[in-house]
Amino acid sequence: MSRLFPRRFVAFSLLLAPLLGAVAQTEVRTEQLRAELLAHAPEGVVPGKPLWLGLLLEHAPHWHTYWKNPGDSGLPTKLQWSVPPGVDLGEIEWPVPQRLPVGPLMNFGYEGRVLLPVKVQVPAGFDAPSLSVQLQADWLVCKEVCLPQTGRFSLQLPSQAATSVNAALFDEAQRRQPKAMAAVQTAARIEGHELVLDVQGLPAALQGQPLAFFPEQPGILDNAAPMQARWDGTAWQLRAPLSPERDQSPPRLDAVLGDAQGGGVQLGFDVAGPWPAPGTTPRREPVAEAESPAAPAAAATGASSPAFGLALLLALGGGMLLNLMPCVFPVLSLKLLSFVTHHHRRERVAAALAYTAGVLVSFVALAALMLALRAGGQQLGWGFQLQSPAFVAALAALFTVIGLNLSGQFEFRSVLPSSLAGLQLRHPLLDHALTGVLAVAVASPCTAPFMGASLGAAATLPTAQALSVFAALGLGMALPYLAAAAWPGVARALPRPGPWMAQLRTLLSFPIFATVVWLLWVLGQQTGLDGAVALLGLLVALAFALWALASPAFQATRRGARAGVAVLAVAVLGATLHWALPSWREAPAESGSAAAAAGGWEAWSADRVRTLQSQGRPVFVDFTAAWCVTCQINKRGTLADATVRADFELHDVALLRADWTRRDAAIGTELARLGRSGVPVYALYPAGGGAPQLLTEVLSVAEVRGALAALPAKP
Repeated sequence: MSRLFPRRFVAFSLLLAPLLGAVAQTEVRTEQLRAELLAHAPEGVVPGKPLWLGLLLEHAPHWHTYWKNPGDSGLPTKLQWSVPPGVDLGEIEWPVPQRLPVGPLMNFGYEGRVLLPVKVQVPAGFDAPSLSVQLQADWLVCKEVCLPQTGRFSLQLPSQAATSVNAALFDEAQRRQPKAMAAVQTAARIEGHELVLDVQGLPAALQGQPLAFFPEQPGILDNAAPMQARWDGTAWQLRAPLSPERDQSPPRLDAVLGDAQGGGVQLGFDVAGPWPAPGTTPRREPVAEAESPAAPAAAATGASSPAFGLALLLALGGGMLLNLMPCVFPVLSLKLLSFVTHHHRRERVAAALAYTAGVLVSFVALAALMLALRAGGQQLGWGFQLQSPAFVAALAALFTVIGLNLSGQFEFRSVLPSSLAGLQLRHPLLDHALTGVLAVAVASPCTAPFMGASLGAAATLPTAQALSVFAALGLGMALPYLAAAAWPGVARALPRPGPWMAQLRTLLSFPIFATVVWLLWVLGQQTGLDGAVALLGLLVALAFALWALASPAFQATRRGARAGVAVLAVAVLGATLHWALPSWREAPAESGSAAAAAGGWEAWSADRVRTLQSQGRPVFVDFTAAWCVTCQINKRGTLADATVRADFELHDVALLRADWTRRDAAIGTELARLGRSGVPVYALYPAGGGAPQLLTEVLSVAEVRGALAALPAKP
């Protein structure tokens, strides 16, 4: 009996776990809002009967999320459903939004409480006892700052029982739906740089009321510009300025008219042209010379400024120094190993040019992606890709493969198909270009020590100039190899190939494995112990698969045995990957700074800085991240120095740490305000208020103590 009881207990627990998990996951709470998955099935889950699901968002005061067209910034809420086959879910039936002015911008979204309903169609013949629903919801919640958040929900709906406890909420959501009415007639035309609407047949409840106009297509209208609306009897007319950044001239538009009570009408109308050319602006009368200073006019032409030229020079020099950073060293080792095999100048120059091309394309592509995401409302900085646990895990797997290859445990040609295995021999330049891509992947979090100011400036420059700065950074990183390839003296100094190279290959595998350890630690900081253990398990399975498929020693065994072990190894790798992936999903953390408090440090927030300054205390803020090697060196070196800690105590300096290991829009906003785009950043805020003093990214004890010496001693 003692053996049977645990088995029954485990079986009962497994049966009960999904139900308990579903109940526990219907709600997600953050400081900014509460999100809950709701259902409305007044006649049960039956084919042909009404069934609704919906995400309820209850915002904290002054916080908001976005409509399907967020306006001038922001992102709409996205719902990704998982339901049984045959069950059909529609799109979000968006309630009428609000106009949300933010500085010079105008956004469209929701404050307070809003339900985003989705209609569900149950297929004929559905006879399951319950309907299992899983939802992943992603939203951007904003006030002065924007925070991307994710919620995962699950729900079990009984098929034969009514679910109507939320009927009032779904009825209210239905009332707030814009209605499509056949009696409403809309005529639209373009006059100059304005869209002119004439709307007839609006319902009596809306007539004479002030109405808000919400275009569903983004980027067509100047949302923040004043719109002229008026009533002419029962007809409503609107004149709305076109956006000067408009890049399309659609023949048809969709929009919503809403009143102050949340009701509205759906509009769809053809637009009579002609449209002005995209990008053109209305012609304005010239102003007096005294009112039109020359400096802004020159800036508007897009002419290069001295700051842009300085940013290019800093980027070029910083890229050269980047080769000395420890996180780049493993890739540089690979480059050195391949470089010594080329003694003909033409081969060396071609290899260096291919490597340079890989570096330049990667830097520009990453920069373009970062700028595009920032333009979409996300507060990201350079090195943002290492804020993704999945990317860190993939990078660790890649370095494990490289390390095992260097140590002689397997050969790539044994794993790849023959057509791909010979690709390196037929196209050796591609191998050098991919080495450049790999160098950029691990170098990006190490750029801040030499590039903090110029990368921060690049994020505020026009797109073409910003990309030029990042291209200069890549050119600087590749420049030493270009010079070494073209300089005959370097070629003569290189040793001749020989048996020593096999030992060097094995030796260079150890810094590669050290990098894997670092990435494992970074992932542990992001996802906790479970994520780190999952990655270790995956790396073991990966090593087993490579040994079974391509180990020179194992290839000597019988073919049948090799095939059986190889199948087993691939199956183990697939199962391990399936097990590990959920551990690397980014949970909706409270803040990237939440885990920063330790050893006398507090978690950073902008409000906390202002509070401490108002109390008469200076504040030192360490903007850091686990994936930033320089941050960790400074943390364990200069910031841990006994004399520095004594000076902090002497001057009563409050210590705050802003941990950017995971995405945190509040930290990203503050970095942008300080003119920086990555970490580390060290800011010393004076007591009583005022702008901070920024220290260099590579901290020294003398620099920190010198900055603290200017502060008054603690009374």
